[in-house]
Amino acid sequence: MSNIYLGYHFSVEPKEPGSEILVAELGEKPFESFIETENGVTAYIKKEHWTEDILDDLFILKSEEFKVDYTIEEIDQVNWNEEWEKHFEPIDVDGRCHVRAPFHAKTSAEFDIVIEPKMSFGTGHHETTHMMIQHLLETEVKNLKTLDMGCGTAILAILAEMKGAQPIDAIDIDNWCYLNSIENAERNGCKHISVYEGDAALIEGKSYDLIIANINRNILLNDMQQYVECLNKDGILLLSGFYEEDIAAIDESCTSKGLTYVKKFSRNNWVSLKYVN
Repeated sequence: MSNIYLGYHFSVEPKEPGSEILVAELGEKPFESFIETENGVTAYIKKEHWTEDILDDLFILKSEEFKVDYTIEEIDQVNWNEEWEKHFEPIDVDGRCHVRAPFHAKTSAEFDIVIEPKMSFGTGHHETTHMMIQHLLETEVKNLKTLDMGCGTAILAILAEMKGAQPIDAIDIDNWCYLNSIENAERNGCKHISVYEGDAALIEGKSYDLIIANINRNILLNDMQQYVECLNKDGILLLSGFYEEDIAAIDESCTSKGLTYVKKFSRNNWVSLKYVN
């Protein structure tokens, strides 16, 4: 079997949410790994799985909202650990929570999370993940029935379990995220996380004390009613994945459904909000 890879180096304008849309589309194809770069994303695919028309049906390449350019590089025998070590630094949130790869040394942090970085999105580097970790660090979650919606690599579900939350449902619509979340939950010794592939339809009829949703503005607004219907009395809703300018729309959606605003974190124009039922 060939170990020759093709690396697609994409530059995306605007980078957000363009890079996330691009990764979601490429994830439907045989691309194996993604690394966030300064201008966009690099995507890797085994040469044996490549076809000349592999990008022809990508919506984002035809969209007038985004400008996407790319170059292709052939790479022999990719050393993934070496690639990740170039791009993946451990994350420290408030000195209490460290997120690291298996090749990083264990730290003395109160919460030490190990993530296999097959994709640099969802590794905790993004502002939204950082802020959601901050919310969880200062929230009492022991024995709270928890939902991590749009779980990505399951970092937030893992931290919730480390802090005593249980049972936990982790849901993502992306197959790569679903599989990687299962791996990461096992890697961190989690016993109370159940991972599901799908969307908000999976939570119909369920109830939670804590809902974590780090997705994007449009999906949050679309699914907010379902979150509220599933949130127990005095339950907590943690939201992120949107910008300062989106706060008014998110807040109106939450408060009109009976939720009470509690707190906001901001980081580089990204926002995370906390509500209670």
